[in-house]
Amino acid sequence: IGKEALGRLLNTFPWTQRYFSSFGNLSSAEAIFHNEAVAAHGEKVVTSVGEAIKHMDDIKGYYAQLSKHHSETLHVDPANFKRFGGCLFITLAHHFGEEYTPELHAAYEHLFDVIADALGRGYH
Repeated sequence: IGKEALGRLLNTFPWTQRYFSSFGNLSSAEAIFHNEAVAAHGEKVVTSVGEAIKHMDDIKGYYAQLSKHHSETLHVDPANFKRFGGCLFITLAHHFGEEYTPELHAAYEHLFDVIADALGRGYH
């Protein structure tokens, strides 16, 4: 799921590729979707989302260091967090079909809004 979601982000919003210059060839959809670094990082991000659920009582604290890293070191535009969320929702819907209900989508969307807000906290 993570590989496909991150691949969708990099393919649909090609300007986001600048944050992943160390990933090698991202010159085409085929290159992106077969890139091992994209796969590994995508899974890492989705795992982090799963872990965030365990820290709902302090999600801002849970993401504090990652937020700082994304803002101060990587200089990621915080709008890209929501873009990734959109790509993740499309990927989930694609994989789970009718099991991905409007209610489930709403719950994931709310969760990702909270995560995106927490990740955006490090920006001044």
